[in-house]
Amino acid sequence: MKKILSSLRLANSFLPSQLTRTNSLLTQVTHSPLNTFHYTNQFMLFSSQPNQIINLVLTDDWSQQLEQKIYKSNIKMTHESVVYILKNLDKDPLKASKFLIWVTEKNGFDPNSSSFCLLLRILAKNVAMTEFWFTVNKMKEYCLFIDEESYKTMVVHFKSLKMVADASALTRFYNTMVQSSVLDCKVKEVVDVVWRLDWDCEVEKRLMEMGICVSEVFVVRVLMGLRKRPLKAFEVFKWFVKGCGFQHRIGTYNVMVRVLGRYDSIEEFWSLLKEMKDVGYDLDIDTYIKISRRFQKNKMIEDAVNLYEYMMDGPYKPLAKECSLLLRAIAASSTPDLDLVFRVVDKFEVAGHILEKTGYDLIHRSLTRVGRFDEAEKIMETMRNTGYEPDNITYSQLIHGLCKARRLEDACKVLDVMIGNECLPDLKTWTTLIQGHCAAGEVDRALFYFSRMMEENCEADADLLDVLVNGFLNQKRIDGAYTLLIELVNRARLRPWQATYRNLIQDLLGERKLEEAVSLLHLMRKSNYPPYPEPFLQYISKFGTVDDTLRFLKALSSKEYPTISAYQHVFQCLFQEGRHSEARDLLYKCPLHIRKHEAICSLFGSVESTSSGAA
Repeated sequence: MKKILSSLRLANSFLPSQLTRTNSLLTQVTHSPLNTFHYTNQFMLFSSQPNQIINLVLTDDWSQQLEQKIYKSNIKMTHESVVYILKNLDKDPLKASKFLIWVTEKNGFDPNSSSFCLLLRILAKNVAMTEFWFTVNKMKEYCLFIDEESYKTMVVHFKSLKMVADASALTRFYNTMVQSSVLDCKVKEVVDVVWRLDWDCEVEKRLMEMGICVSEVFVVRVLMGLRKRPLKAFEVFKWFVKGCGFQHRIGTYNVMVRVLGRYDSIEEFWSLLKEMKDVGYDLDIDTYIKISRRFQKNKMIEDAVNLYEYMMDGPYKPLAKECSLLLRAIAASSTPDLDLVFRVVDKFEVAGHILEKTGYDLIHRSLTRVGRFDEAEKIMETMRNTGYEPDNITYSQLIHGLCKARRLEDACKVLDVMIGNECLPDLKTWTTLIQGHCAAGEVDRALFYFSRMMEENCEADADLLDVLVNGFLNQKRIDGAYTLLIELVNRARLRPWQATYRNLIQDLLGERKLEEAVSLLHLMRKSNYPPYPEPFLQYISKFGTVDDTLRFLKALSSKEYPTISAYQHVFQCLFQEGRHSEARDLLYKCPLHIRKHEAICSLFGSVESTSSGAA
């Protein structure tokens, strides 16, 4: 893999500067937002002690002998190491529970809310309810609290599993915990003052006058109360030191970093992370994961990569899946930044990890998305040499990239190569190729491959139908789109997307094809989609006859007659267009209960009186 990356970097030297990367793999020096330099071979300084414990716990059953082995290892159990071990035990909830209780009660670990909340989330996720409620009681015994984020996560999970009793019991416990806390009122008072006012000397004076008794729990709850105002939270964080003499510890640092990990406070985030390192604290792995996910969700990909490098240079390295998630976030861009891809892969490999199929595919996806097909082919060769044969995912990505580059013939050749290598295209592959042709305006070729797909006994789905219908509509071939949809609904029993129906109905009415549009309205109703009257009302009010209107009204409901409000809307639209005689003709053809309804009579009465007044 290193040879491939080296060759790719050599090719990068001929690209624009934003994709250039000329430093060598192992000796490069990178500059992080922490304003400090670090070498990528720092991993050699990494203490493997937490991993030793993880291996011990995963290998042996929990017993006194195992406890003795861990004890004799003389490993100091810090907050960061305990969280790291728990995170690595998240698929073995019983051992995670045994470990935290043992390290707290027999190994001198100072219990804190964040480590116990992490254990609760692990137990809840794995539905280990005996251990879950045992841990809740332990937290009560240690005067620890469940944070709001963990509480909401667990309650939602319980409700999704129909565990109503557990969800209710947890809610009662959480509410009681909050209400019984003597800190609650004081926390709310501090949050309210800081939230409402701009930070200045007056705010500091008001805080001093409150007579606050600062503790780690109090600080954490204030910071979480201000999490939607990260810069104000940071001011309070600093004031607790300056105004109260409070000494921040690992728990408050991690919470503050978590609050600052946003776009509008990113400079303060990196500044505080450097401060943490300077005072000897490491970011715990649970906090890292939450911040990294937020960065990826908010498209702050470069910050996510910087943070990944920061963690990989430290003692608590992210799990292998974090590399894949980060590569996936980079590859999701329409034009992935290859420099970020290389940086993530470098850190992953330097730490001693070996790329698996998913990692190769994500590198391959990034390359194909930016049109780097020669390098993508080299990645496929490396995959084969490593023992991973290209599959539907690999070929589909290549086809997508070629179609994006408008190299449609090459994309079709890839399909033939794929079949020749006994890798049968799946629906995703066919959809990718057909969508590429539709996007290029090659709808007839798209239909050819659609027919070929059907011959291969690969059934279409609503997504592919939407691709084809939109392809037809973009070419103003509305009859073709309508015929295709009707054919697949009737013969293949396909259920189109609601959006597909809507787009086609609008275009049909634009061509004054009311009969076809009404037939789609019937199909929508059979698929239990809500009525879609808006474009019909616009059409009928301007062009529709009385018979057209009655046909539309009948299609709106499975009952004999639609609602009164449906008739009201039709009459109102006709009046707005000045088509009073058509409205009266329609009224005479309506059933008696509609003609005599108070709302309809009132509508006609108000219109007639307005007309008389105008005359």
